[in-house]
Amino acid sequence: MDHEAGQWLARIAESTDRLLASAATLTDAGMREPSLLPGWSRGHVLTHIARNADGLGNLLRWARTGTRTPMYASAQARADDIEAGAGRPAAGLAGDVRASAAAFAAEAASMPGDAWTVQVQALAGHPFPALTVLSRRLSEVEIHHVDLAAGYRPGDWPAGFVAEALPRVARSFAGRADAPACLVRADGSPDSFRIGQDEPDVPPVVVHGPPADLLAWLLGRDDGSGLQVPGGLATPPALPAWR
Repeated sequence: MDHEAGQWLARIAESTDRLLASAATLTDAGMREPSLLPGWSRGHVLTHIARNADGLGNLLRWARTGTRTPMYASAQARADDIEAGAGRPAAGLAGDVRASAAAFAAEAASMPGDAWTVQVQALAGHPFPALTVLSRRLSEVEIHHVDLAAGYRPGDWPAGFVAEALPRVARSFAGRADAPACLVRADGSPDSFRIGQDEPDVPPVVVHGPPADLLAWLLGRDDGSGLQVPGGLATPPALPAWR
């Protein structure tokens, strides 16, 4: 388990370094410009990434000590912290991301092997083993790096991240009544994933293409215009928000 955690942490460190390299190109004025997330500036995105490191670090501390430690005090406190930090100068925003990432890594390094199996819980959803905190952190850094709108795009995602995230994200749409019935398949892969609810006598829409493009579409980071939809549709159907 320790070896697996170490591999995740190495990937997180590499992703964080790429994010910080992008942040270093932004000026104070650039931090005030819109990100790809509605209503959020780039400063909001970087502050969210930093507070996410703090919150996930709380979950690791919970697993390590056995003392229940919430990820955030509340959803409102999380939102307030992001808003309060979004307007800082570029150097302060980047420094916050760097420092919070280092604190998260230090907390992870202090975890004994058996602590990775301890069940923890975010603000919403079901409990999960502490090891899952690491995949969640990698997703936060990679996805929100794209949201920063600073030149990093879905095509820049590491292949390993895409291969791990695509099945997980696709399965999160399975059975959702608000999602269109689709059969999603990455080019070059024998695997396919059903999303939405089955509709009797109505075949699902088949959507296929490059893995990173599929993942970006499922995450709402791309309109899917680069994907293939046999049967005459120009683009895949619109999806509800990923959750």
